[in-house]
Amino acid sequence: MSDARDQPDAGYFEGREHRYPLRIFYEDTDFSGVVYYANYLRFFERGRSSFFRQAGIGHAELLKADPALAFVVRKFALDYQIPASIDDALIVSTRFHSLKGARVSVSQKIMRGDQTLVTGQGEVAVIDLTGRPRRVPQAMADKLAPYLSKTP
Repeated sequence: MSDARDQPDAGYFEGREHRYPLRIFYEDTDFSGVVYYANYLRFFERGRSSFFRQAGIGHAELLKADPALAFVVRKFALDYQIPASIDDALIVSTRFHSLKGARVSVSQKIMRGDQTLVTGQGEVAVIDLTGRPRRVPQAMADKLAPYLSKTP
């Protein structure tokens, strides 16, 4: 695990929290210049993927495993508080909590400076390519262990 602040789309860790910088582009907004509500799910996905990559768990490597594995979102709830707008510089913060069987609980938030814009709580699961849940492999659990936060 290296500090990848200078790598594109990498983000970085502050303690157990992963922080992913994000700039809002025109394509992220509706006709009024406000971020389209469904795009927050995409931003959260980028934050989770970047977390895993920085923790040494690459999606491409999971697909090459035997059996091939992938992450899926099992459930996710959003709480929209303040809209983001074109050109905003945001941070997507990600914390993973408990690990149980195939599931990992996650909490995320999108910040603009000190303002919380959107929060999300959910659960991701590991599946094989037939769609069946698979227990989180021990090697993956070991890589996640230093970052697990007991409180959401």
